[in-house]
Amino acid sequence: MPNAPDLVLGRDPELSRLSGWVDDVVAGRGRAALVEGELGIGKSTLVRAAGRAAADRGCQVFWGAGDELGQALPLLPLLEALRVRESDDPRRVAIVRTLRGEFTHTGPVSAAAEQLVALVDELCATPAVLVIDDLQWADDTSLAVWERLARAVRQLPLLLIGVLRAGPRSGRLAALRRAVGPGSTLRLGRLTEPSIVDLVSALAGGRPGGGLLGLAAGAAGNPLYLTELVGALARGGGLAVDAAGDVESTGQPPTSLSAAIADRLGFLPEPVRQVLRAAALLGGDFTVPDLAVVSGRPVAELAGTLAEARAAGVLTGSLAFRHPLIRTALYDELPAPVRAAWHLDAGRALADAGASVDRVARQVLPAVAGTPDTEPVDPWVVRWLHSAAAALVGQAPQVAVELLRRAVPGRSDGVLASRLADALYRVGDPAAAEKVASRALLLASDPDVVVDLHWTLTQCRTLTGTSSDFLPEALAAAEPGSRHRARLLVLTARTHWGTGHVDTAARVAAEALDLGTAVGDRWATSWALHVLTIVAMTRGAVADALPLFERALAEADAEPGLTDLRLLLQINQAGAFGELDRQAEALAAVQQVGQLADRTGNVVRLAQAHSALGQLSLDAGRWDDALAEVDVLPAELKDPAVACCDHGVAAVIGFHRSQPELARGHLAAAGPYADRIGDRLVGPLALARSLDHELAGEPAAALAVLGEARDLLPEAVRLAVALGDRDRAGELTLLAERLACDQPVPHRLAVALHCRGQLDGDPAALLLAADRYQDSGRALPRAVALEAGAAAFAEHGDKTSARAAYARAFDAYTALGATWDLARLGARLRTHGIRRGPQGSHRRTYTGWDSLTPTEVRIAALVVEGLSNPQIGARLFLSPRTVGTHVSHILAKLGVHSRIDIARESGLRASS
Repeated sequence: MPNAPDLVLGRDPELSRLSGWVDDVVAGRGRAALVEGELGIGKSTLVRAAGRAAADRGCQVFWGAGDELGQALPLLPLLEALRVRESDDPRRVAIVRTLRGEFTHTGPVSAAAEQLVALVDELCATPAVLVIDDLQWADDTSLAVWERLARAVRQLPLLLIGVLRAGPRSGRLAALRRAVGPGSTLRLGRLTEPSIVDLVSALAGGRPGGGLLGLAAGAAGNPLYLTELVGALARGGGLAVDAAGDVESTGQPPTSLSAAIADRLGFLPEPVRQVLRAAALLGGDFTVPDLAVVSGRPVAELAGTLAEARAAGVLTGSLAFRHPLIRTALYDELPAPVRAAWHLDAGRALADAGASVDRVARQVLPAVAGTPDTEPVDPWVVRWLHSAAAALVGQAPQVAVELLRRAVPGRSDGVLASRLADALYRVGDPAAAEKVASRALLLASDPDVVVDLHWTLTQCRTLTGTSSDFLPEALAAAEPGSRHRARLLVLTARTHWGTGHVDTAARVAAEALDLGTAVGDRWATSWALHVLTIVAMTRGAVADALPLFERALAEADAEPGLTDLRLLLQINQAGAFGELDRQAEALAAVQQVGQLADRTGNVVRLAQAHSALGQLSLDAGRWDDALAEVDVLPAELKDPAVACCDHGVAAVIGFHRSQPELARGHLAAAGPYADRIGDRLVGPLALARSLDHELAGEPAAALAVLGEARDLLPEAVRLAVALGDRDRAGELTLLAERLACDQPVPHRLAVALHCRGQLDGDPAALLLAADRYQDSGRALPRAVALEAGAAAFAEHGDKTSARAAYARAFDAYTALGATWDLARLGARLRTHGIRRGPQGSHRRTYTGWDSLTPTEVRIAALVVEGLSNPQIGARLFLSPRTVGTHVSHILAKLGVHSRIDIARESGLRASS
């Protein structure tokens, strides 16, 4: 009988479509596709055939699969597909280290997901096919990564295929369908009657007679059922060749697909079935070393057993069950209590062999779930959790919650209670986390556990808005002069700063610094210095913060566990450099953060770095670069304040470029994130909201939104003057002048001159403000000051000076593409009889080659040369992610679908 997995009969149209998609990816055009159909309809067989064809044409082929047992553990299908654990490639090693929690930051799963996206980008230097089978069993994080890759295939030579069973769709699976778009979903129906005849002929080894075809009709065109039906008859001697040469049925057929599979398994010797049951514990596919550990048999002994299972059609050549139903049949042969005990033994054996936490957890979770709630968990599970819980909380916090909840009750185990509280906080249940941590504090005696519990408790109470008055009691109980007291002091200082008690925060942080230095605790010293830097910046003493940053970075660099704090310090240091108009140093600091955050998979700091680059680009007038930076990562991966800032940057640019609907879309998207940070002012978002009110004819509301934000004072003064509220305008101007006196750097001097010039109608002050803005590298405020100066000259009757300032403002706005401002400028000066003279249209082009920015032109040229995103990034000193965003913008502007199309359009343009 032929090897059933190799048979692809009756699927010529579907195979032709898949072959066309392979042709496209070989040519450099990517695609995301879904292959759907009922159980056993031949989805995996069809896609495997396409994968073999792609490999024959030089494509890399990666194959992973979702698994019902492993659904609780994030990213397993992608880790398997991309061979992350079996490689010494630096990028893959970094992903493993991230999942183990070796880098100190929140969200290692999100970080690993970002690293996987970057890995795929690197792998696509040559055409690649990435298949995730049984996508319906993939975890939400894997589905999110799949969706992101689906939206990126326009710029990658990647054929991304998801294989999933027909059935009800979750919200995430529905999003995948939208992501692949029309024309990229391949639905497999039941075989036609001629195809059934062809398949039965191939399986039976001859033309089927009427009786055999009658039995085959009961399989309803399902290839798996047909394969198992004919196989069962053949094994039982139920096939015979009649006088006409037809193959006919002479035996008793199985009554169902399950019965047919049971028949196949029934022909296996018991030792083989025993090994396969052990394999079934490991999931849909497995490795020989893991099977050796779980089954207790040496690898050499397993070789013959596995060969026999492959010959019987139970396993594929790549050591996976030929079909999930076969694995399920073996798994269900064991009674539930026996299965739970076997899972426990398997987990213990894997742990003793040094297996990764997720592989052990995959066995421990069903073992614990199979134990009655009234019974305590096995003592070995508790011991294992003591060593593994920290990594498990980071990698799979929901799994950690399920296991730790069973392990903690009835035990005065502060360590596990602390891990449970942390896990509950991470899965978004701060109330439960606070309850667990509060109860555990009553019993905890280990100082390290006490500090950890207080850390979690503080985070929870910050989110729930409840009091943090427990810290004084904790400090009183801490041993004087101890490392633990120093750390609690740091936590207290951070709490005071977060509640607005800046002076108290400074005093407590200084005490923590002294004690941390005395006891040699770099953790306490570094964090105390961090608090002192943000206190200094809050007070406006930015120059005083710089030496604190240098000292804090030196402390953090010497302690491997403080990588996250080092990145945070560099982000804040970049902000300080920017505040002091040291833009080159700010840019260098942010780029360093981006590189290290990308290398370590710290998605939180990576998002902050790109956001900071976006703000620097906004200030410098490189608005398209700003849009690229803030669009690199999806908002759900960002801290709420960062998401607000990024949406604010995009909205500000949208309003100034006469795209109010786009801008308002960003404001709406920012709303949920703004709700999470409450009254905390985010400058770009406040400015965008103010512009929205102004466009709606609501100047008072526009002014109220701005508050007394330092960099938005000129906008506030302008609105106050327009409203006739000179008292408010005067107060804001005095504030700007005090800030300039305290910190006499170009942009502070510019803000003060700008405010004073608007209040007094002084064109000379406004032009001087424009010059100071130019010195500080702030493009839009310079143009606004020039516009105000032109209007002030006109109001004084000096039309010559007004025209000169008008021309400079016009050029500045044109360089930014600020069409809304250009229209306002023209209307404002026309009321004084001033026109710049005949001009071409200043409306910006948004499509075609002429719409590309200088950065996009350079990137497009390198795409035409055949460089990948990482190669382009290295050439232009940009992150590969930023390059990818620019390439997406180029594709949209040119109206094309792939990098190959960019090259083709470039050639056509050159020849025209």
